[in-house]
Amino acid sequence: MNAPIVHGGGITAAAAIYGGELEQWLDLSTGINPCPVPLPDVPMRTWHRLPDRYLVDRARTAARSYYRSGEMLPLPVPGTQSVIQLLPRLLEVAGRVAIVGPTYGEYERAFRMAGCSVDLVTRLDDVETDHAVIVIVNPNNPTGRAYAPEELIAFSKEMQARRAVVVVDEAFGDTCPELSLVPFVAQLQNVLICRSFGKFFGLAGLRLGFVVAVVPILRRLAELLGPWAVSGPALSIATELFASDVTAIQRRLSERAGVLRRTLEEGGLQVIGGTDLFALVDDEQAGELHQHLCRNHILVRKFDYEPRWLRFGLAADVASDERLSNALQSFRP
Repeated sequence: MNAPIVHGGGITAAAAIYGGELEQWLDLSTGINPCPVPLPDVPMRTWHRLPDRYLVDRARTAARSYYRSGEMLPLPVPGTQSVIQLLPRLLEVAGRVAIVGPTYGEYERAFRMAGCSVDLVTRLDDVETDHAVIVIVNPNNPTGRAYAPEELIAFSKEMQARRAVVVVDEAFGDTCPELSLVPFVAQLQNVLICRSFGKFFGLAGLRLGFVVAVVPILRRLAELLGPWAVSGPALSIATELFASDVTAIQRRLSERAGVLRRTLEEGGLQVIGGTDLFALVDDEQAGELHQHLCRNHILVRKFDYEPRWLRFGLAADVASDERLSNALQSFRP
């Protein structure tokens, strides 16, 4: 499990095998908003100078309002992946780790590379008394499984009584804010919540995320990240976008998700899960379909641990919808 994980977004590698210019490919392999929001103006000083305390504080205050974290100030991080890499050191794991899966594979890899004993469980009820850390992705990637806040609050309090830490990954939480545990984290001393910025706003290249937890955990994380971990332009952009009206973004993603689901079903595929940023299908010919789509210069996400699954990200427009539809229809005419 220590081998590098193949993620979505590998257009260059796919084009090397199946041909075509990169611009000719339709990348549906990621769970990122395909319609990036317009960038706000970024003051030149944020490019010229190292990010100072003022920029960080403004971004944290804006994030607090956006994520509804009350008195808790979220900590900006250079992408949530950076936090995953640091979790074994941050939490000083002294016991086994339980990961509710199947889910994002980097959690298992990071803990195993640190020498931790990792158990993949399918339910919260499968967590055992000697699990020191429990990882929950909510809503889950790639299945879309979701836990209500009250369920996670009760679970986290039970784990706190056992002195266990609960890591909740809400990378896909912007489209379903009602599921977020962030508004309740002040009462949960043993919970660390990761939020992604780039997926919802379509700006994954910024490499920006936020972590919500009690002050001692955030202080330790900040020490591990070191100074100037997040760029000034990223902080500036986040501050402005957090204060904007995101209703239109949510509506657009919901519409795009509905179109994707209909396109897949009309193409003869069974949708078994997903969120407003991706759909998961189960098909006995998933491998052959993946290759067929690649030959049509369409990239989707396949999974080594479940060869029947394919994950489809959102298409940006009607032309892309039609291109995917035509490719599916030619696979099963």
